[in-house]
Amino acid sequence: MARPRTPKAKAKLTGHADKQRTKFEGRNEPDVTDDVGEPFPWLNDFAKEAWRDIKAEVPWLNSSHRGFLAIAARIRGRMMDPKDIDVGVQALNLLRQCYGQMGATPADASKAGAKPDGESKDPADEFFD
Repeated sequence: MARPRTPKAKAKLTGHADKQRTKFEGRNEPDVTDDVGEPFPWLNDFAKEAWRDIKAEVPWLNSSHRGFLAIAARIRGRMMDPKDIDVGVQALNLLRQCYGQMGATPADASKAGAKPDGESKDPADEFFD
């Protein structure tokens, strides 16, 4: 199966669009600039907190991600709830899949060229410049 395309908005945030301008200039993807917004009112307090946490961790989310974000927030909210001890393997696998669809896994970030927090440049640059 082919690797999913990196969304243009994610590529801009991670700097991948600057590295490969020709790849992203030709894309006719809709430029979705609207924010993911506030959590759905039907989510419980833990899920709403999880929604806001995920929204802060993954800045390229927009309104088209609301469905995946609701599922992920619901499961992550269950993990945060001290009363719900066992979330289950199936729920955790679904959470992983939702993160993957939103481009929020470490593997997805590395595909787009994102650097870990605190690492502003490649340590090897001093030897090759």
